[in-house]
Amino acid sequence: MKTSHSRRNIHGILLLDKRLGVSSNRALQEVKRLFNANKAGHTGSLDPLATGLLPLCFGEATKVSGMMLDDNKRYQVIIQLGIKTDTGDLEGRIVQTRPVPEFSVETIQTILEKFTGEIDQIPPMYSALKQNGKKLYELAREGKTVERLARHITVFELKLLAVQKDTLELEVHCSKGTYIRSLAEDIGEELACGATVKELRRLQAGQFHIGQALSLEQLQELDEQQLLAALIAVDTPLQNLPAVHLNDQQAASTKQGQSLTLAENLLGPVRIYHAAEFLGLGEMHLDGKLAPKKLFNMND
Repeated sequence: MKTSHSRRNIHGILLLDKRLGVSSNRALQEVKRLFNANKAGHTGSLDPLATGLLPLCFGEATKVSGMMLDDNKRYQVIIQLGIKTDTGDLEGRIVQTRPVPEFSVETIQTILEKFTGEIDQIPPMYSALKQNGKKLYELAREGKTVERLARHITVFELKLLAVQKDTLELEVHCSKGTYIRSLAEDIGEELACGATVKELRRLQAGQFHIGQALSLEQLQELDEQQLLAALIAVDTPLQNLPAVHLNDQQAASTKQGQSLTLAENLLGPVRIYHAAEFLGLGEMHLDGKLAPKKLFNMND
């Protein structure tokens, strides 16, 4: 798709297979230029060392990006044993080395079980979490270390894929807020040799999986029509919510932000439609009223 000075309003979600060595924001800007899009954002960053699934939201889809941050994730990670770095991955400075004993598969499985289920995890210093208005990684780059509160997370599955002399390959299915770098370090401490992330690939985020994603190189091979066809509908991540369908008069009122009384036996968040048009999100109350909460305009 050729670029021009006038950017376009494009609405939808693009599943990118982020390559190694670039930040999520750089990857976003590259694809944004390719689409010549006016507005875009990503849903939870991947470190430069990490590859894999990075959903990008264009136009009105940015309104659902916050909800997608809550999705569970699945990763494939190679953990380097015997090394501890200041960042929790091999991009960082080595701060400690220890010999790696021989471990039986049974020993490793027993330790992995300790990190399966609901656990508390201390976020790494090299993270985008804020403390007193400043991001932790900014403090870390200044050589500062501050106390961080543990966060409650869930590791649904921790599968051992391969064991080498000084590496472990794992598949991790986890809740939002899980830091794989912290998980690797904690496993390394349990093994009494230390550990850091060597390779990391995101395989799944919510209902989206890596098999649906396209690399930047693949996107660059597409023409304009094919690029637009690669976009996923804005309401796709919301399919777990019940749908409410409005007639012409009801839709006109909703677009004005007015509440409606409907004969719907529903309660809580809903998707709102007029014919095949997705209007946005609303809230159904006990009295049968539908209150618009977040309206979408994809006609621009």
